[in-house]
Formats: sequence, structure tokens, C-alpha cells
Amino acid sequence: MLDNVPFLPYLLSAFIGIGLAAASGFRVFLPMFAVSLSSYLQWIPMNEHFEWLAGLPTLIITGIATVVEILAYYIPFVDHLLDTISVPMATVAGSILFASQFADLGTFPQWALGLIAGGGTAATISSGFAGLRAASTATTGGLGNSVVGTTETAGAGIMAFLAIAAPVIAAVFAIAIIIAVIFFGRKAWRKFRKRKNVIVK
Repeated sequence: MLDNVPFLPYLLSAFIGIGLAAASGFRVFLPMFAVSLSSYLQWIPMNEHFEWLAGLPTLIITGIATVVEILAYYIPFVDHLLDTISVPMATVAGSILFASQFADLGTFPQWALGLIAGGGTAATISSGFAGLRAASTATTGGLGNSVVGTTETAGAGIMAFLAIAAPVIAAVFAIAIIIAVIFFGRKAWRKFRKRKNVIVK
């Protein structure tokens, strides 16, 4: 089955998928709105299995959801509530957007790739920024959360645009962000454990 898939289009689909999944890690609905809008305007092709993404109802719903999500992250306490559900939601969105680029592979490999590569990328970035928001709350009393929220929105917009317009650059950025999140996440965890051990002693 995989032998029938041309190598270069497959690689390009992977770059687009990983870029869109990374964008979902920043904001759940903005990249879905970007894909829906681009498909609706016929800027990018959409496989028949994902034609619902190019439909007007999806465009309207994701557009409204995008605005609500962006604004909600500027409301104290609401942003923390969203953080509790952002990782699973980002995982689902990242999986769908990644899988939408591989509809010709067949159901199992398509969704396996979507969940592992797309969902994993989105979940890693989403959890990283949720941790950053928690650290911002602890150190600034929540005053720095708006900066984190703005950074996330900008990141989602830039990554969604690059995924569609310059997939290779988007993929490079996505990998760099994942590495940074993992590196700084481990560093913060070690510091937390060290501080906890000092308190216990």
C-alpha cells in the first residue's frame, strides 16, 4: 500500500502535517480555522474523506471557536481551566490535521501516523506552554500570563501560515520547538525536585 505513495508528496505531506500539529499545540482552533479557510477558498486541496474541513459550517464554527479561545486566555482563572483540557484537545486536533494530509495511505497507517506524529507533537507543545503558564502564575501572580497567551496565539498563527505556505520551514521550526520544550521541561523538573528535596530535609 505504501509503495504506491510517491516519496516526495509523502514527505511534503509530513512537513505540512507536523507544522499544523505544532500550531495546534499553541492554539487548538486557530490552525483548524486556517486549514478550513484555505480549503474553502481552494488554496489547498482537501481529500474527500476530509471535505468537511472545507465546508462553510466548519469554517464558521472554527472561526467563532478561534476568537473565543484567544480571548478566553486573557481571562484570569479561565486560562487555567482551559489548560486542564488543552492537552487532550490539542492532541485530537493535531492528530486530525496530520491525518488529513495522509488520506491516501489507508485508514490504519493514516491515523497511526496522525496520533503518534501529529498528536504527539501537539501534546508536547501544549503541555510545555501549560507548564510555562503555571510558572508565570507562580512567579508573577498571573500578570505575565497575558504575555504567554499572546505568544501562544502568535505561535499558532505563524506555524499555521508556514505549514501551508512553507512546509519545510514549518517542520524545522516544529522540531526546534519540541526540542526546546523537552529540554527546558526537564530542566524545570530537575530544579523542582531539587527544591522539594531541600524542603523535605
